[in-house]
Amino acid sequence: MHVDVLIIGAGVSGIGAAAQLRERLPGKTLAILEQRDASGGTWDLFRYPGIRSDSDMFTFAFKWRPWESAQALADGHQIRDYLRQTAKDYGVDKLIRYGHKVTGAAWSTEDKRWTVSVETPDGPAEITADFLWNCTGYYDYANGYQPEFAGLDDYEGTFVHPQHWPEDLDYAGKKVVIIGSGATAVTLLPNLAGAGSDRAEKVTMLQRTPTYILSRPGQDAIASLLKTAPFKLLGKLPFKRVREKIGHETVRWENIVLTVGTYQLARRAPGVVKKAIRDQWINGLTARGGRPGMTKDEAIAYVDKHFNPPYNPWDQRICFVPDGDMMKSIREGYAEVVTDRIKTFVPKGIELESGETLEADIVISATGLNLRLFGGVDYTVDGEPINLPDQMAYKGLMITGMPNFAYTIGYTNASWTLKADLVTDYVIRLLDFMGENGYDVAAVTRDPSVEERPFMDLASGYIQRSLDQMPKAGDRAPWAAKQNYLVDMKALGAPVADGALKFS
Repeated sequence: MHVDVLIIGAGVSGIGAAAQLRERLPGKTLAILEQRDASGGTWDLFRYPGIRSDSDMFTFAFKWRPWESAQALADGHQIRDYLRQTAKDYGVDKLIRYGHKVTGAAWSTEDKRWTVSVETPDGPAEITADFLWNCTGYYDYANGYQPEFAGLDDYEGTFVHPQHWPEDLDYAGKKVVIIGSGATAVTLLPNLAGAGSDRAEKVTMLQRTPTYILSRPGQDAIASLLKTAPFKLLGKLPFKRVREKIGHETVRWENIVLTVGTYQLARRAPGVVKKAIRDQWINGLTARGGRPGMTKDEAIAYVDKHFNPPYNPWDQRICFVPDGDMMKSIREGYAEVVTDRIKTFVPKGIELESGETLEADIVISATGLNLRLFGGVDYTVDGEPINLPDQMAYKGLMITGMPNFAYTIGYTNASWTLKADLVTDYVIRLLDFMGENGYDVAAVTRDPSVEERPFMDLASGYIQRSLDQMPKAGDRAPWAAKQNYLVDMKALGAPVADGALKFS
């Protein structure tokens, strides 16, 4: 089989790319390869309790497919349904080939096309394509990161990694310890400690190092306002679509400005953001309602011990929680945070370096993810293997030495889809430009005068463990990785023929 464009991955990025290709370049033939048996990517794979977005849905949703609810942080199944409905409405669902795992991709300069090797339910196969678009993100979907814990074989309880959550796991009335303090851990804690008959007896989040965690309203104020009676009445007037578009753009840009502004403030005045987060936690732990909260002195001591990281905000990704649900669980005594290091597992729990032992019927190892850039595919160009660390990224979407190849990787400091939408727009304009001018090949060649910078500029463990496997970024445009939507809007919206990208 041969197609004009071959997309790898049927998650957020792949579905968005395919939908816009169908809409804007309907003459292009297209196929999507998905190694799993279902679409949705992350939002179908992860099934642990409470899985949700930690970015607002008004920017996480596609800009051309508005999020209709006022709910800011959506549950995983809602996001999965949104993606699948989008795929159905744009006819993308019919283009997905499930159970197709890409093992290799070879570019031929003579043939001016990619030959992609695929494992399928019917055996090995090859598909050729004029343009290859990798939309697999950067996570290893097979296995999460799992440190080696001393004494784990002696532990008599249940040990779980969230990436492989058992459907029949019963945590009601159990003592649960969550190892880790990232987005998964702060989502699990209030859900396992929540109300109802399935509430765990006690939930403890065990962290080596404190993390910045920020609460945001579960319902967006402006989005909720637009759904009130006065605004709904306008929907009956002839300009309903205009009103809806203006409303969607208003909410979307409200959240873009908030996200970008908070990040830039954190980089330029970290002390201001640290104080704001600290004050929010102190207020959250002393708030009244339900069971009594802490005294102010108790809250200050608790926050300074468990939520006062030794680094600045956004040196690592900040976790967001809706309506202070994590604070409420701790305040009401259903959950706690322990900052310590694991010495060894023992039959009934975990012995810490401080000498304390945490009893645990269930231990959840929310220790993070492994990175696997571009799906771990082996790429060759004219028979020569591509070693990614020797290459440099161009505009955060193409790679030197790899003609007619693009990738989509979203932001680490904002909604993934903000960047994915920009990449989609750019690649479609690139393909259109090539078609109009009769070009077969688009390629970038590394500029030797450009100094190297990290491909991803975050100190998070999952990134630092994998930097040596990644291509480089550069110290200036179009090679720099700015992680700034407003900057990227201009850079990726510029004419594709910029001199750095060569056509033939």
